[in-house]
Amino acid sequence: MNKRFASLVVLTVFFCLPAAAQTADDIIAKHIAALGGAEKLKATKTLRLTGRFEVAAGIEAPFTLEHKLPDRMRMEFVVQGMTAVQAYDGKSGWKLIPFQGKKDPEPASEEENKDLKDQADLFGPLVDYKTKGNQVELVGKEKVEGADCYKLKVTLKDGDILYDYLDADSYLDVKIEGKRVMQGNEIEFETSMGDYKEVGGLMFPYAIEEGQKGGPQRQKIIVDKVEINVPIDDSRFTMPAVKPAETKPNPSLPPELAAFWTEAAGVVATFPAQ
Repeated sequence: MNKRFASLVVLTVFFCLPAAAQTADDIIAKHIAALGGAEKLKATKTLRLTGRFEVAAGIEAPFTLEHKLPDRMRMEFVVQGMTAVQAYDGKSGWKLIPFQGKKDPEPASEEENKDLKDQADLFGPLVDYKTKGNQVELVGKEKVEGADCYKLKVTLKDGDILYDYLDADSYLDVKIEGKRVMQGNEIEFETSMGDYKEVGGLMFPYAIEEGQKGGPQRQKIIVDKVEINVPIDDSRFTMPAVKPAETKPNPSLPPELAAFWTEAAGVVATFPAQ
């Protein structure tokens, strides 16, 4: 064999071995390091994000998303002076939807509770995945918008399956695909994350888009500020007492807001530092 050719073969094998030998656990370890490291993640007890949803052309909805360990979450956003809320107190969820003329909070449905429980997971399904009862499998590599990404198949404890794409260089999330039940219908969704910035030693995506897979419309989210370990009272996550009130429709509300509520409720899971 030609010595030069033999050397090239040896070099090719040598440089290919590390990539080929990587396991899902290896990649997740690098992902956690890229987020800021296990120590900083464990030291994070509360998280508050503020930003804007793009509802429609010329209409933006300011939002606030709060997390508090263990498994508590509250998202609220304001459109035309009305504040909508979706929250999980660690055991069950509730919502307030003024767009439908409802002035009082109400318990989340069984379908919504399932989503809220997943969304209340502060750092997503990969961090401490074994403790959470999840399973992760390295499917291989795929390109996402021209970038090489590791594709991880994540089977959640409840049996739901997500596909998480991590950038092969930064090991940060680029895209997440999965299925979600909305109003009784199962749809495939995809969420894209980008414009990562460091806050308190942790990395967060400041630009997020989500929509139905293959569909033309995307819900756009812009994060303006991230706060870590800020004081958040437990009462923020508890459903307020319901006062008897007459429910009246709001005829002045633009029709796209009804669809926006459904879209916005599904994007909460993309906010934590995944």
